[in-house]
Amino acid sequence: MLTDVFASEISGLSLPNALHFFKASQFPVIHPVHWLVSHFAVGGYSPLRRLSGMLTAHMTQIKPRNGFRWHPHRGLEIYTYVIDGELYHEDTTGGQGVIKAGEVQRMFSGQYIQHQELNLTGSFTRVIQIWFVADVAYMDLPPHYEHVSLSEMLPRQHGDGVVREIIGPNGATDAHVSARLTSTIVPPGGTAEIELPHSDEDLFLYFVDGNGRLQTSSFTAGIELYDVLLATPQAETAVVTAGNTPLNYLSFYLKPFLPAHMKNNMDKS
Repeated sequence: MLTDVFASEISGLSLPNALHFFKASQFPVIHPVHWLVSHFAVGGYSPLRRLSGMLTAHMTQIKPRNGFRWHPHRGLEIYTYVIDGELYHEDTTGGQGVIKAGEVQRMFSGQYIQHQELNLTGSFTRVIQIWFVADVAYMDLPPHYEHVSLSEMLPRQHGDGVVREIIGPNGATDAHVSARLTSTIVPPGGTAEIELPHSDEDLFLYFVDGNGRLQTSSFTAGIELYDVLLATPQAETAVVTAGNTPLNYLSFYLKPFLPAHMKNNMDKS
């Protein structure tokens, strides 16, 4: 039986409400080789197996002078968001470059591409890797590569937070997926409301750097690295407060992936 890669698959999580917060420890950490550690919020052995065509969203930490040597992909659009350090990219289209903290690369694999991603420095590199299945309409486009610098992602203010749009109508990338993606950085002690999804979306939010506090009318929780929040458009207002370092989170606005009963649950407790 063929798998519908655009269908969502979630298992082992209780999802009774329109907004739910999960600690990072509920998602797997893997250490397959000596130079690599990854936290899988989506994909792999995560209970969030697949979300509306997004196959994986995971943190990857690479030791100095190590990385992923040449390997192939097909049918994917892969995004890399750098949190710390820098990453060297090279691919068979001739695309290459060094991606630094806060910057994004987008690689469209088309029917076939090979690439390598290396940490050539003497310090650790930490990134978020995101794999989407490319929309069917774009599958036959040739493979290509895009590097988006921080200066190309125009900031907008939201509360005390600075938001940069990566994928979407105002996004900095030439995306070939049906999704929106933003990065928000809240300064130490600052606050910002979580921007809820549109009526035809659900939200997967990944806290990728810093710490802080999440507060709604019904609960308060501490925020730590790689915690996850899921929300529907009907979710109650949620406010984040950064701790003593900047709080960075990525907000993925995807085609609906949460159970229908969450959207009708107005208790939101």
